[in-house]
Amino acid sequence: MKPSKKLDQLSTSIFSQLLVKKNQKLQLGQNIIDLSIGSPDLPPPDIVKKSLSEHVLEDGAYAYPLTGTEEFKQAVTYFYSQRYHVDLQTSNVLQIIGSQEGLSHLALAYLDQEDVVIVPDPGYPIYEASVQIAGAQIYPVPLIEDNDFLPDLSSIPEDVAMKAKMMILNFPGNPIPTLATREFFEQVIEFGLKYKILIVHDFAYSELIFDQQKPLSILSIPKARETAIEFNSLSKSFNMAGCRIAYVVGDEKLIEPLAILKSHMDYGVFLPIQKAAALVLKSDFHFLDEHKRIYQQRRDTFIHILHDKGWNVRKPEGGMFVWAKLREDVRSMDFAFKAIDYGVLVTPGVSFGAYGEGYIRLALVHPEDVLEQAAERLVQCVGFFSRDSSSHVMNVVE
Repeated sequence: MKPSKKLDQLSTSIFSQLLVKKNQKLQLGQNIIDLSIGSPDLPPPDIVKKSLSEHVLEDGAYAYPLTGTEEFKQAVTYFYSQRYHVDLQTSNVLQIIGSQEGLSHLALAYLDQEDVVIVPDPGYPIYEASVQIAGAQIYPVPLIEDNDFLPDLSSIPEDVAMKAKMMILNFPGNPIPTLATREFFEQVIEFGLKYKILIVHDFAYSELIFDQQKPLSILSIPKARETAIEFNSLSKSFNMAGCRIAYVVGDEKLIEPLAILKSHMDYGVFLPIQKAAALVLKSDFHFLDEHKRIYQQRRDTFIHILHDKGWNVRKPEGGMFVWAKLREDVRSMDFAFKAIDYGVLVTPGVSFGAYGEGYIRLALVHPEDVLEQAAERLVQCVGFFSRDSSSHVMNVVE
């Protein structure tokens, strides 16, 4: 019995190989600091835990939810009005079981084999994987430092734009934690309207914005609702990753295809989780400010050590990752495997696309003291790749 040929395009070999080597080191008693996975290490707000503990005791909590509750949808509209100055109706909100699942289902709801999807390269793997599963075609648009890691819309060929049905964006991004400007989003909306493309903005890191900058929802741009929808989640903002609750917002007609597909594929999110999510979305938001402060302090501590040792990596503007550039002749996979020898697990940039080669992704998902240890170990690993092992670290990084 053979599986679908679609699975041939979905490779997990890089992560499997790294995991094997990590486990080998752990069996030998070596301490490994895992910076490879962006899984929050901090707990959710106390009101979330309290709400869950109360509502799971209710006998009526265990029925099929089927859809998002009106209470949850109202909470999302409140959250968007207060945090992003975007006015929504509950009909503009569709609850999903995590943004990754939602993105996967969106591709199935919208795409046919002849369709083209413009995806960022490097980009979060589910963007390409969802298109491949749906059987459609991928057009990767490079995110390069010379263009501040923003897609160059003018570089997209006219025939590709004419065929494209969807374009996926992610700001602040994963793996590249840069921010979009209002001017860029205005260009995106104009592009989407011109070519009748569904613009899909993954806004999962919306509340991890640093240095007094403000989060920017694509739906705050004029005419955005005619062509764009936005995914958001409680996983990163409220440390509720394991709860699997998220949502997509936009014009009712644009989110309806996903709603129809979901009605055939899932029965909704556990009701106590919906209640806890609705409660925290309408809280006073002090938690979000403190949460952002913690991640910014982690970033600053980690980056300071790398810079102090001569590795002048780019300081992330938001999110929970550092996108660290290697020397041109160092492959990201080689660095990732060697880093395990030094006690750190990282994600090679090439696993996010061809233009990710030459970078590694580092997740800020540990306390500051652990990140300090990781930074020191990584600097030693960088030194390994020096042509002269006794030379300063500046010789082995950009």
